[in-house]
Amino acid sequence: MTKIKVGCERMLKLHDTKEMVLGIVQHDPLFVALQQDPHLEETLYNDAYLAHIKESSYYSISEVAGWFDITDAKLRYYIKPFEQYIFNDATISPNTNIRLNLSAILRLRMILLLKDKHRVKGLKHLLEMDDNGQLPNHQITATTMTNDDLANKVDVLGNVLQQIIQTGLFTMQPNEEQGALQVAINQEFLTQKVQLLSAESSSFEDIQKETAELKQENENLQKQIQELQEGNVKTIVQKIRERHIENEIVSKLRTEALQQFSQERKVGFFAKMFRSSQIELEKEQFTLSYISKNLEERLEATLNNYYGK
Repeated sequence: MTKIKVGCERMLKLHDTKEMVLGIVQHDPLFVALQQDPHLEETLYNDAYLAHIKESSYYSISEVAGWFDITDAKLRYYIKPFEQYIFNDATISPNTNIRLNLSAILRLRMILLLKDKHRVKGLKHLLEMDDNGQLPNHQITATTMTNDDLANKVDVLGNVLQQIIQTGLFTMQPNEEQGALQVAINQEFLTQKVQLLSAESSSFEDIQKETAELKQENENLQKQIQELQEGNVKTIVQKIRERHIENEIVSKLRTEALQQFSQERKVGFFAKMFRSSQIELEKEQFTLSYISKNLEERLEATLNNYYGK
């Protein structure tokens, strides 16, 4: 029981940690790249330091380097090209005593997880950094704040557009003047549907007539089914009652048979002691014979009385 409780608590803690991380990085371009590798993504959620870190606190280079099992110098090496990206909402003092909060630490962690695959140049490309390590204004906003409302609206519009395209009535075509895609009516699909509709309209009255006939047949079948169901219910109830009456009669006949057996065949004490198995066998045979002999007549009389015949 204790193991199960500990396991549940650990799962809840991992879930809370994942929610905390996603709340910070879900719109980050490096996180999008990280999601291509499920193993790296899980590493981001499951780092041990997340269990005790405080979102409002700031941590030194030495502390963070210890969490990631690398040297201070190596950590500084990867900080330098990405300072503007990492420290949007962290602080750097004039004496280069760098302090990092949770947001900065998560950005730095994604850099370290992706460095082997993308290198510094590839990471800068993902972040759209220029040669001086500067981010475009829109990119700074995207990495420092979330916009759930905008994301939800984009998802809704995307789903609506997908459903429109799936109808076949519209298609996506390039607009050479604007250099973008635009939604246009699928003329070929529209023509086919109009022709099909014209062909079907000629037999519309016949279809209506057949539909009415089928509806009437369906109503008749429903009535027949209902009558059969009602009849079956009555039959089942009747059989249950007859079985109950039969069981009562069998019980009474068994009692009569045992009483009659004990009166006709009185057995002494020693006979009961030494011939008990034989006596029980004879008693059972006598009882079965008595029931078999009287059951049909007694049952018929009881059922006639029950049904008022």
